[in-house]
Amino acid sequence: VDNAGRIYRYGEFFPAEISPFAYNETIAQEYFSLSREEACVAGFAWKEPEVREYAVSRTAEDLASHIEDVEDAITKEIIGCAHRGVCNHQCATAFKIIPEELSFYRRMRLSLPQLCPNCRHYERLAQRNPLKLWHRRCQCSGAKNENKPAYRSGRYKNISSHFHGDAQCPNEFETPYAPERKEIVYCEGCYQGEVA
Repeated sequence: VDNAGRIYRYGEFFPAEISPFAYNETIAQEYFSLSREEACVAGFAWKEPEVREYAVSRTAEDLASHIEDVEDAITKEIIGCAHRGVCNHQCATAFKIIPEELSFYRRMRLSLPQLCPNCRHYERLAQRNPLKLWHRRCQCSGAKNENKPAYRSGRYKNISSHFHGDAQCPNEFETPYAPERKEIVYCEGCYQGEVA
């Protein structure tokens, strides 16, 4: 029994109160994001962010938009993160560009980042599909898909014939693509018929 009266039976995971780490310090925050209040109600510890006082010499807005305009002296600058620590991404509030990183950006013709590494990491995580599945029907309607909005220059037309002919594909499945998303979702058979 933990301090809040929650009962943990034999074989269940240990109570969160004996964890040496706070919830927002673990990878659980990346997959099952909770606010401070939600984590505390659930019995998890929460670590308050450290106050960081960096002497920012250049703001993110002041950075050149093209890598060709960036001088080598940028590696000596302390750049302020565009989020300024007000996000829920464990923002570092400032960062530096190291020479190897600058060389990589130049070689790949990438503009300088405006976010600290933590904020960039969480922005990438936000682009993943959610950990949820929706029941969907294959959108293949024979010669074309059933999407109502135009796809690029018009409706997508199949390049091969499928097992269901010109009729609507009967397959249903679970997918991480929500029904309101714009992507065309085919069943495995229709997809392989188009791609393979």
